[in-house]
Amino acid sequence: MNILSNWLFKLVVFPGLIFTAVVGMFASWFDRKLTARVQWRVGPPLFQPLYDFVKLLAKETIIPKKTFTTFILAPIMSLVSIVIVSVIIWEAMLWHSGFVGDLIVTLYFLTIPSIAIIVGGAASMNPLASLGVSREIKLMLGYELPFIMAMFVPVIRAGGTIKLTELLSYEWTNGLFIGSWSGAIAFACALACMQAKLAYIPFDLPEAETEINAGVFLEYSGAPLGIFKLSRWMLLFVLPMFIVFMFMGGIKFEGLHTLWGILKYIMLLGFVVLVKVTNPRIRIDQAMKFFWWGVTPFAIIAVILAFLGL
Repeated sequence: MNILSNWLFKLVVFPGLIFTAVVGMFASWFDRKLTARVQWRVGPPLFQPLYDFVKLLAKETIIPKKTFTTFILAPIMSLVSIVIVSVIIWEAMLWHSGFVGDLIVTLYFLTIPSIAIIVGGAASMNPLASLGVSREIKLMLGYELPFIMAMFVPVIRAGGTIKLTELLSYEWTNGLFIGSWSGAIAFACALACMQAKLAYIPFDLPEAETEINAGVFLEYSGAPLGIFKLSRWMLLFVLPMFIVFMFMGGIKFEGLHTLWGILKYIMLLGFVVLVKVTNPRIRIDQAMKFFWWGVTPFAIIAVILAFLGL
């Protein structure tokens, strides 16, 4: 019973749903505030994401007449997958516990939010949502391969381990992976893929409001839309933190190391936001060329360099 209650606490409270949701809302506020300041605006108050989420929960949920059960299940799939990733990462950083292959599981669950968007948008049976689904599928085909290759550069340098705690221990003992040529190139590739995974400009094609009127989310309203938005905010916390974990040593909870770890996350978050506010949206064919002929070759080079020990 104690083990069950312990895991329930981790999944629901810390470092699971509530903790990740709170920090994700802060990340969303930081995103909107920094965007506003760059554009010489004031920006929203600190609790605006919470107000938006509660407002959506209170609104009526309208379900299209011709749809499938997956229309409602999709946002829940997205939320649950992000919570699981958050628990795995913080288990490794805080309690140095994990299981063999938890990196593979983490990469798998990080694909679920995009798959949930595809499933939910397709289930809505809306033509504009279908166009957004098509774009999401193409984006995934573009960024998933270089992202996975980039994440396996630390694995190669650490001797082939796919356990997160062992990767972290290797970094703390032998130096950050970003400090090597292969790690630096893989880190740059991961940043480009992260921007697309978050569906941030210039890769916000699946929900381009000025083109396809919110695309995959067009038919969503009320609580399901609120859950989708919450999962997006949580991903804005979990995904950069995962990259900090893999390449920059995560957060070491020892004095000033803790502050430095938090600053590393904030720097990555600021990078994502600044890229978003200083670039225009690109076409889907341009995005595919960017990932296939731009990012993927560099990810291959990073893997080769890692095998050479560079």
